[in-house]
Amino acid sequence: MPTPILVVDDSAMARKMLIRALPVNWDVEITHACNGIEALAAYRAGKADVMFLDLTMPLLDGYSVLETMQKEGLNSYVVVVSADIQPLARERVRQLGAAAFVQKPVKASDIEIILREYGIAL
Repeated sequence: MPTPILVVDDSAMARKMLIRALPVNWDVEITHACNGIEALAAYRAGKADVMFLDLTMPLLDGYSVLETMQKEGLNSYVVVVSADIQPLARERVRQLGAAAFVQKPVKASDIEIILREYGIAL
């Protein structure tokens, strides 16, 4: 059974680059979201066992998505994917429940390491 993956970024190019960085042998069903509102709707619809989440987006940013998930007790393995590499940003997303942080541009090797640490067999 494929793993439901949610890729959240307001940039279509960034979503494509992240999807290309996923392990080729990983059985996934990918859903896209352009903002935090779409991300939460897709998550609530069961489309995000693993979520790759950008921080800077219109309508509802990644921090707000994490805050909402934390307040509602929603549970997903969230990997924040952002160009913001400031230590405060990394710490804040960890406090909000993100499991990992990956810097843009995404490297396939970084994604694979994070997934293996999570226990996903590839």
